[in-house]
Amino acid sequence: MCTSIYQVTHDHTHLLARTMDWPVLAVSPLFVPRRFRWMTAFDHRVYENRYAMIGGGSLSASRIDVSDGVNEHGLMAQKLTFDNGAHYQDERRADKVQLAAYEFIFWVLGNFRSVQDLIDHLDEVELMSEKNSDTKYGNPELHFALADRTGRVVVIEPRQTPLEVIDNPLGVVTNSPDFGRQLAQMERYVEFTPEFKDGRVPLNTPRVTTGRLSGKTNPPGYYSPSARFVRAAYLKERSDVPADEVAGLVSEWHLLDSVTVPQNRRHQKTYSVYRAVTVAESRSYYFQSYHRGDITKLQLTDDMLEWTKPKVYHVPDRLTIREVK
Repeated sequence: MCTSIYQVTHDHTHLLARTMDWPVLAVSPLFVPRRFRWMTAFDHRVYENRYAMIGGGSLSASRIDVSDGVNEHGLMAQKLTFDNGAHYQDERRADKVQLAAYEFIFWVLGNFRSVQDLIDHLDEVELMSEKNSDTKYGNPELHFALADRTGRVVVIEPRQTPLEVIDNPLGVVTNSPDFGRQLAQMERYVEFTPEFKDGRVPLNTPRVTTGRLSGKTNPPGYYSPSARFVRAAYLKERSDVPADEVAGLVSEWHLLDSVTVPQNRRHQKTYSVYRAVTVAESRSYYFQSYHRGDITKLQLTDDMLEWTKPKVYHVPDRLTIREVK
């Protein structure tokens, strides 16, 4: 279970936030340089990234797994669990980039400047099952949220080949395999604008509902994918449009509070092991693990673009308290 929430501020700062709901924390803030060479899990082909990135993930000789981040051009991307909706390919092809699904975000952030740049090359990639893979990686069912500095925000789903691209001006994603059905059920809780219903929302439109709630149902309080989708979208549409990055960060953190899954081992294994916010314009990554009260910021500066080695920032997952006297 995961929830993604996109916002654009009054000064056109673009933020993409998320919870990562998983049984254990296996992610740290990290930096990956330009021209980084890496080998895929599926067929061990070696690729070299074009662009530097920061985000959350893990790096090892045998596995590179980036869950979310932003690259040097302000392209932001996240992977989220996709319940029973993924369709992966089996057969090897020399003319395609063939990846394990969990490698897709790393490939995207390393090679594309914008959402449209990726869409223009999306037919070059296939997400692969482990049927004919060199290494075994299970069946990670994933879909992906992306946004950039233009205000374009999309969901990419592996329900077909080439991958399906769905424009998402509402800016909220959870785990359901039927995004259209999630949008349709929102009609019980909000009233969408005519532009949204007609599929002609201009870029950088912060709200896609009218604000009229007479006769509408209150959002549910539980943590299923549908309930989290409704609650996040409802509260996003009702909250103030933030003025700038700082206000946007505050807004995103409070919206994430509404969908953060508490730890409850007797009930379920997964909980919100971390929350993160990426910002396209400042190339910033804000990270908070479950047991910490503070936020860690990593920013991709111009100086870092000259670095040649990756770096992982290990942040202890324990409560930090500042005492004042």
